[in-house]
Amino acid sequence: MAAISFVQETDREFWFSLDPHLPPGEFAGKVRDRRGYVLRANGVPAGLLRYHLFWDSIPFCSMLLICREFRGKGFGRELMAFWEADMRSLGYPMVMTSTRADEDAQHFYRRLGYRDSGVLLLDSTPCAQPAELFFTKTL
Repeated sequence: MAAISFVQETDREFWFSLDPHLPPGEFAGKVRDRRGYVLRANGVPAGLLRYHLFWDSIPFCSMLLICREFRGKGFGRELMAFWEADMRSLGYPMVMTSTRADEDAQHFYRRLGYRDSGVLLLDSTPCAQPAELFFTKTL
């Protein structure tokens, strides 16, 4: 059984064990603004989702991660559905996310009804990486 709650300060150690990309100074803002969730499976922290507002108006899932031992059990789908329902309840008409073109997550998002909405190329920049694929979904 899974339970999803807003991230709390007490989740800090678990959070950074999965998400080293979030600058430490931003964690307090995720807690304060309720822009992150922790999924627990049978009481054990098993995954997280964080988001921000793209253009200050569109919820953008910037990280979804499930611990290896809990993958393939539907927890990612459950966490996305929870986030989408929360965004719908807050009055947002759509949501966004992205993933690198060399990652399998693109197929996951498409199965959830997300539509391809563009690509960002950073190949000749200090942040070089494979193409970033953007997805949108109407709520």
